[in-house]
Amino acid sequence: MSKLCCPSTNDSIYQMEPLSFDDSKRLFYKRVFSDESGCPREFEKVSIDILKKCGGVPLAIITMASLLAIDQRVKPEDEWNVLLQSIGRGLTEVPSVEEMRRILSFSYYDLPSHSKTCLLYLSMFPEQHEIRRDRLIWMWICESFIQCEKANTSLFETGEKYFNELVNRNLIQPVYGDEGMVYACRVHVMVLDLISSLSSKENFVTILNGTGDGMSSKSNVRRLSIQNASKEEHHSKKRKRREEHHSKKGKRKEEHQTTPLKSVSMLQVRSIALFEPAIGLMLPFSRFVVLRVLDLTGCDLRDQNHLNIRELGGLFHLRYLGLGQTGISELPEELGKLKFLLVLDLSGDFIKELSTVIKLRRLMCLLVYFKYKRLPDGLGNLTSMEVLRTIRGNSISIVKELGNMERLRELGILFDDLSLEMEEAFVESLGKMSNIQSLYITVRDDDYVPMDVLGGSWVAPQRLREFLIARSAKFSTLPTWIKRGPSHLLQLSILRIFVRDVRQEDLEILARLPALRCLSLRMEDPEIQRQLVVGDDGFRCLTSFELFTEFLGHIVFQPGALPKAKQVRFSIGLRAAKEPAAGNGGDCFDLGLGNLRSLREVLVAAIRWGEDTEQVEDALEDALMHAIWAHPNCPSHQLITVPDMKRLMISLPAAIPNYGRMSERWSMAGDLLSDE
Repeated sequence: MSKLCCPSTNDSIYQMEPLSFDDSKRLFYKRVFSDESGCPREFEKVSIDILKKCGGVPLAIITMASLLAIDQRVKPEDEWNVLLQSIGRGLTEVPSVEEMRRILSFSYYDLPSHSKTCLLYLSMFPEQHEIRRDRLIWMWICESFIQCEKANTSLFETGEKYFNELVNRNLIQPVYGDEGMVYACRVHVMVLDLISSLSSKENFVTILNGTGDGMSSKSNVRRLSIQNASKEEHHSKKRKRREEHHSKKGKRKEEHQTTPLKSVSMLQVRSIALFEPAIGLMLPFSRFVVLRVLDLTGCDLRDQNHLNIRELGGLFHLRYLGLGQTGISELPEELGKLKFLLVLDLSGDFIKELSTVIKLRRLMCLLVYFKYKRLPDGLGNLTSMEVLRTIRGNSISIVKELGNMERLRELGILFDDLSLEMEEAFVESLGKMSNIQSLYITVRDDDYVPMDVLGGSWVAPQRLREFLIARSAKFSTLPTWIKRGPSHLLQLSILRIFVRDVRQEDLEILARLPALRCLSLRMEDPEIQRQLVVGDDGFRCLTSFELFTEFLGHIVFQPGALPKAKQVRFSIGLRAAKEPAAGNGGDCFDLGLGNLRSLREVLVAAIRWGEDTEQVEDALEDALMHAIWAHPNCPSHQLITVPDMKRLMISLPAAIPNYGRMSERWSMAGDLLSDE
């Protein structure tokens, strides 16, 4: 691959050096003992011997560490010695792909049987592909890889446990969102090579990757991944096949023969994943009679005349159907025959009507784009639903029917017009959802709509993790269910709210939420506040802090404040800041940004809100630049000037990529914020 990337044959390839032995020890000890220098004396010798066999290769070191410390429990010394003997020569000589694969295989064979199956399934995805965590877990569920271990634990929660186990064993690489939470994963090329090889040997996954339109004539396909290799990959794999053909003597000729895909039996195919632009290779849906999982996400179906989505109605065993971003505009009535369907992904599609969905009584996850025209009555019959986003609450009857979905964990809802009667019905339905963990509410109205019934009457369940409000919805004061104190909201990690009146004591209440990672707070108090202080006695887990208002003259970050915050965004009302903030000796812009030791990104919005603020604006810019230059992390910075809050909300999406997407789970949040 390195040679293919070189413009000419004369170019040299940079050779990566292995880690030094000291760096190898630091990496190994930190992974096993959570401390670079914390190796107990009884493990020192065997540690050194293991590290020598890792040859300074980081992946090998991490793999060994994950085998010796599972769930923060270090294995006894005798098991270390057994592993040392199993490695053989390891990578002490010239590192080879085969030796690295053998080391990785120890991690695979050390997995519980259910985790092995889940890991092999990842060979369905192309190299370097970002695999959404929720999507993957639902696929595992629909393949029956996941079985509930406890009576009060859902299949999805068990799937999360399996996913985290693969992360903790370093077999998959987590991908973090801005809020610091894992929303996806990637598979290291060496791990993918191992599991692809194992999948092929066990006939677990068959990969069609564009290097030809055929496969082994003796294929008995069970799971099919249809990908599209680049031209360079195509030639590279052809050369590899020729070399293998000449080096392996005695192979029978028929083993090298291939059969066109259309001639291979698909009677036992349980799972199909397609990746653009390979959609043209797909066979008619009617060929796959026992199919359980079909993922066409991102594949444009509009010009595929050989694919008739009406045929999907004949796939009676189908449990997962991914049609997101495929360009379809209507659901055929035939889909109502899919009585076993658990997951239907229509995200990103402009579906006109969703009447077919009401017939899918076993549905657990429904992802739709909010721009559909109408949601029919009967939604309340889908009592198995756990994930529902993003629907339009455009009638009292629909909002009331939500109360039948007592298993809901995630709900995204858009109100075009929120009346008091509608809000009361919504809060009543929410009160029946004791399992709700993620709630996203958008109100699209020209004026700000108070949601004081939700703020005062609703009792948030203790399992609430994410609460986000967008557009025109606001609370008059901090919601009562937040004021109850941190002991009630131990898992709340993402909070985005608009509150008319926020005082210093409210900020201190928010600071005591123990799991809060991401806070976005908008204020609209017409009474000018001279300053708010963020102290050192809270926000211990916060990675992203946002506070926007046009009436705040000053915000102060004290020493020790926001110890983990990487992103800080706030506004200053220039009119309110014309007088020096009390207690700052006349320097009203000593913000204390230097006290934020983890800071990587800062945005300050200067809101003019009147005339004669140029001098204050210049002082703010000077103070910001001085703070940035003095900060040891040299954080990136932006200063934007706007006339009012409305203009600020319009400007933020342009200034901040993916603004409004505080949680990666809410992929349409940006549209909900900006769409008119």
